[in-house]
Amino acid sequence: MNKRIHIIYGFVLGMILAFLGMYFYMTMFIGGEFNESLAAIKSQNNFGKVIALGSIPNLLAFFLLLKKNREMWARGVVLATIFLAISTIFYL
Repeated sequence: MNKRIHIIYGFVLGMILAFLGMYFYMTMFIGGEFNESLAAIKSQNNFGKVIALGSIPNLLAFFLLLKKNREMWARGVVLATIFLAISTIFYL
């Protein structure tokens, strides 16, 4: 397959894992339902910090993909993490 497709798959995987990490963080540590915790985070201007904490599962995915010799997928996960880091700058 094309290398670009594998990078896109890794990027999508990284974004999904980051949003799942954000969801779990907001529901477990903030409390309440997702919509309530999202409103609380936005009112406190902590959305960038939650994005950064949500991208922690990307670290696990990166090393697992490297272990399974999926370097292009791992590169996509790194690109997703870089994208999230840049978006965190705007929400700090």
